Amino acid sequence: MKQSRWAAVLFAIAVVAASPVRGQSVADSILEARTTAVAAELRCPVCQGLSIQDSPSELSQEMRGMVRDQLRAGKTPAEVKAFFVSKYGEWILLTPNARGFNLLLYILPFALLLGGMAVIVVLVRRWTHAAEPVSLPPTDSQ
Repeated sequence: MKQSRWAAVLFAIAVVAASPVRGQSVADSILEARTTAVAAELRCPVCQGLSIQDSPSELSQEMRGMVRDQLRAGKTPAEVKAFFVSKYGEWILLTPNARGFNLLLYILPFALLLGGMAVIVVLVRRWTHAAEPVSLPPTDSQ
């Protein structure tokens, strides 16, 4: 009986002691998830083909730390990306904004696809169009 009481008391102490740690852990994991999401949208200036999330370079790790610090300070992901755009230009975004000249990047592939399909339809119709029967002139075989 005394052992079960001691076990209950120890369990209660462990739960109370672990509560703040668990709360911090959840907050840290949420911050880390937000950091990962923003870092995946920013290009590494060293690797150029990778995001700062995927890049092993030291600069990208520093940039990732800056993203984390800004998010921890209460900035939104859009504000963090705007900060990096102000420092590096719109080139730093892996997915450019769909406005101005960049809008062409989004529209052109679909326009080329539709144009190619139209050319194929026209060519197939021409090739499958039944040719008019050719009448041969009468031959003089008497």
